[in-house]
Amino acid sequence: MRIRATVAAVSGALALSAFAVPAAHAAAAAPNVTFSNVKVNKAKAMVVGTKKTAVTVTYTLTHPANVSIAPDKLGTGPILYRGSSLTDRTAAFGSDEPGTCKAASTTVANCTATMYFRPTVADEIANADAGTWNVGGVAVTAGGAIKWQGGLGTTKLQRASKLTVNAAPEPVKKGKTITVTGALTRADWQTGKYTGYTGQSVKLQFKKKGASTYTTVKTIKTTSGGALKTTVTASVDGTFRYSFAGTTTTPAVSATGDYVDVQ
Repeated sequence: MRIRATVAAVSGALALSAFAVPAAHAAAAAPNVTFSNVKVNKAKAMVVGTKKTAVTVTYTLTHPANVSIAPDKLGTGPILYRGSSLTDRTAAFGSDEPGTCKAASTTVANCTATMYFRPTVADEIANADAGTWNVGGVAVTAGGAIKWQGGLGTTKLQRASKLTVNAAPEPVKKGKTITVTGALTRADWQTGKYTGYTGQSVKLQFKKKGASTYTTVKTIKTTSGGALKTTVTASVDGTFRYSFAGTTTTPAVSATGDYVDVQ
């Protein structure tokens, strides 16, 4: 995965990639700032489908009163990374542009940055990138000095999921067999399509006519192409749906229910 971040401001032009500056240079004169209260996507998992997705990150920047946070003096932004630490990272994502900071006091600023995830763009994001990421921050002076700060929490990057259901025949006589089919798919970031999620446990649920909640009838697993198929005996009017609890890489999803008239 290509590390993509431009978080330095040079004479008002955002031109310097923080990741391009040698670590030795960064250690020589790191800006005296501290990141805290970093919230990625309002502390919710980042769910990315097959189109470009923007994710908002907010954070607090603490600095000495004599340190300017003007955009032409200092650029800051969030970093998502994998590895034991930011200095030992094996992969990283950053914001395309520095965050926008507004002073809350002479030493504290509240900042907002936007991260973009672009499926199907070469070297931008791969299916293997789904999962848990560490959260950190980076600050870069106009002269190229860098401070990395890791250990600011974790977040999840997930492949968007879809789930369908179809109960047939409709209508059906009481005591007869209802066949419930469906499919669980998720975004393939490398092809730009949704593909089957195989081998996943999915609950078949039923809501009796007039009821407000679903109850689980049985749990089955997806087969090739994410396909789902099972049978139940018709008893009363109601709605069937499939429900998936989600995994680290894929969010939970429930199908829109399919109503069956039992005669």
